[in-house]
Amino acid sequence: MRFKAEIDVMPLDALLDPQGKAVTSSMKNIGLDAVADVRIGRHVRLFLEAESQEEASNMVDEACKKLLSNQIMESYTFSLEEA
Repeated sequence: MRFKAEIDVMPLDALLDPQGKAVTSSMKNIGLDAVADVRIGRHVRLFLEAESQEEASNMVDEACKKLLSNQIMESYTFSLEEA
């Protein structure tokens, strides 16, 4: 079966996010004062072949832990659906 995974990788809340801080400041400069505490991350979409949704989920989780995120500095979430 073919699956599609949508993965979001974000910096941990306890860590500084320099890109997010820069965007937050820029929001104020363009008159969007209500926007606060922007966090910038990555979105990854991948397709994979697996026998079951559980197997696909395990594969995506392994990819996130070993390659797509730095677990010391980032967290990740993902959704999985048949493609």
